[in-house]
Amino acid sequence: MKILVINGPNINFLGIREKELYGDCDYDGLLQMIAKKGEEEHCRIEVFQSNHEGAIIDRIQDAYFDGTEGIVINPGAFTHYSYAIRDALASVQMPKIEIHITDITKREEFRRHSVTKDACDAQIYGQGLKGYLTAIDELIKNG
Repeated sequence: MKILVINGPNINFLGIREKELYGDCDYDGLLQMIAKKGEEEHCRIEVFQSNHEGAIIDRIQDAYFDGTEGIVINPGAFTHYSYAIRDALASVQMPKIEIHITDITKREEFRRHSVTKDACDAQIYGQGLKGYLTAIDELIKNG
C-alpha cells in the first residue's frame, strides 16, 4: 500500500515550538517513527511537509495521479480556515484521515472547528505523535 502523510504549517518545528503541547520529539523523530512503521507494515509511506497552502493542494492533487492509496493529513492551522485544502481533499477519491497531535476539542475555541474534517473519512486527535501510527493502521486495515 502507498500512503502519503501530509504535514502543514509549523509541524516541521516539532521539538522546538510549544513543547508543553507537542512534546520534545523533533520532526526528524516523527519521520523516523513513520519510516519504521512503513517497514514493519511493508508499505510505502511518503511524508510531505509545507508551510504553504498551495504546495499542500498541489501535493494532494498529485496524489491522485501517483498511485497513492490513502492520505494522512495534519493540516495544522489550515484545519480551521482552508476551504481550498478541504476542496482538494474532497476531489481525490481515496481514504483520508485528518490527525492532530493535541486534543483540539480542549484547546482555544477557534481550534475546535475543522473545515477539512468533512472531506476526510476520520479524524484522530489527542494521541500525540502516536496518532500518526493510528491513522496509518486505519488506512492499512481499510485499504
